[in-house]
Amino acid sequence: MIIKEEYIGMLKRLGLIAGGIAVIMVIMTAVEWKGGNKVADIVIEVEPLEEGALLITKEDIQKVIDRSFGIPLTALSVRELEIDRLEKVLEEEPFILDAEAFVDAKNRVRIEVEQRRPILRIIDNNGLNYYLDDQGVKMPLSPHFSARVLVATGNIPPHTPEFLERKKNTLKDVYQLADLIREDELLMAMIEQIHVSNRGEITLVAKVGPAKVLFGQMTDAEEKLRRLKIFYQEVTSIEGWQKYRAVDLRYKGQVVGVK
Repeated sequence: MIIKEEYIGMLKRLGLIAGGIAVIMVIMTAVEWKGGNKVADIVIEVEPLEEGALLITKEDIQKVIDRSFGIPLTALSVRELEIDRLEKVLEEEPFILDAEAFVDAKNRVRIEVEQRRPILRIIDNNGLNYYLDDQGVKMPLSPHFSARVLVATGNIPPHTPEFLERKKNTLKDVYQLADLIREDELLMAMIEQIHVSNRGEITLVAKVGPAKVLFGQMTDAEEKLRRLKIFYQEVTSIEGWQKYRAVDLRYKGQVVGVK
């Protein structure tokens, strides 16, 4: 009786093993069959920016793919498709932060693209005109959309990939100042431009109210902006915008209204 039970148990284990092997073979056959199929279509989805903007379109992305691979992806089999290469090619585009690609159950290549988000536009004295994103990466202007962001002009050095790591750099100063302004709802509503003079002095250009805010050097930036907010909230609410043509923040602990 004991021998018979052991025999039955062994048969059950062999059956499970055989069943597992059969399942694996079926899966491998299905994968092999699928890999031989042609790519049926390419479906591209671009996540828009907050305002619904597209700096790069589906058509742009399709052109990048065609240029990089030399032939339409639909001419390839699923097995021949290099997903890693496809993602890398797209992420080398200046408007693309991240690209995810995969083949769905219908043999369609699905591509999901996350755009870089411009936060500052640079127009320097050398005629260079470009965006910086929220990681400090340089982006060209888009033919499809002009981002409504702060603009920095004047004596600004050329962009280099490591500019944020430098101890002293005017582009870094401008970028960090723009970041402080962006974090404050009131200041974003009031300020539209950062200008750097040939002497390295910063002037903020306001949308409304006193046209110029004399900021000076990039020292005590947060304290200067705090004083500017007080001026906007308290002084001008009592005396009105028209009374001042400029605001001077260069003197420590003071806000000087220039009439």
